[in-house]
Amino acid sequence: MSSKTIEKLQWRYATKRFDSSKTLSEEKLQILKETFNLTATSYGLQPLKLVVVSNPELKTQLMPLTYNQPQVRDASHVLILCIEKNINEDFIFEHFKRVEDHRNTPRTILEPFEKALIKNFSEKQAPEIRQWMANQLYLTLGALLTVCAVENIDACPIEGFEPKKYDKLLGLDEKGLESVIVLPVGYRDESDFFINLQKVRRGVDELVIEVN
Repeated sequence: MSSKTIEKLQWRYATKRFDSSKTLSEEKLQILKETFNLTATSYGLQPLKLVVVSNPELKTQLMPLTYNQPQVRDASHVLILCIEKNINEDFIFEHFKRVEDHRNTPRTILEPFEKALIKNFSEKQAPEIRQWMANQLYLTLGALLTVCAVENIDACPIEGFEPKKYDKLLGLDEKGLESVIVLPVGYRDESDFFINLQKVRRGVDELVIEVN
């Protein structure tokens, strides 16, 4: 198949060794920030935040909290994908206020949907809401990994870290946030063993079911 997009996706891999001497430009970093902002989320609520760490000393402190994985120390930037600790009536109201301001949508149109959404969340248990928020975060992770590939940015999604210790070190508790995914980004070190390994996938014929 001849496609630049597919070629980029073939090129990307979960980078295990970053070149610590290479840094993302502000333009590239801004593209990732905008990607995070523009990714679809359920109801458009965006119950998440992106923390960007570039300070070398802080990245070094994060390494032992990531089971000594060197990617967080050597990457250009460490992106930490977080969810809100609480989705309440005020959070939902602010969302609809943005819709009203940006689209000039009358309150008479927005209010029924707003009230229905507030009622819906008030009936959910905290673990259910947390899982819903985490699901939205994984949508952004997929978008970030794809855009990284298109922009020739290396990345390595990491779930193997100690969230509570991350939250304490970065002051996320005080911000009402909870870290869920760590995503070091930057440029691969040419000594990385995984650079030239063939990508292993089950294949389109096995994964895709067409119903006519």
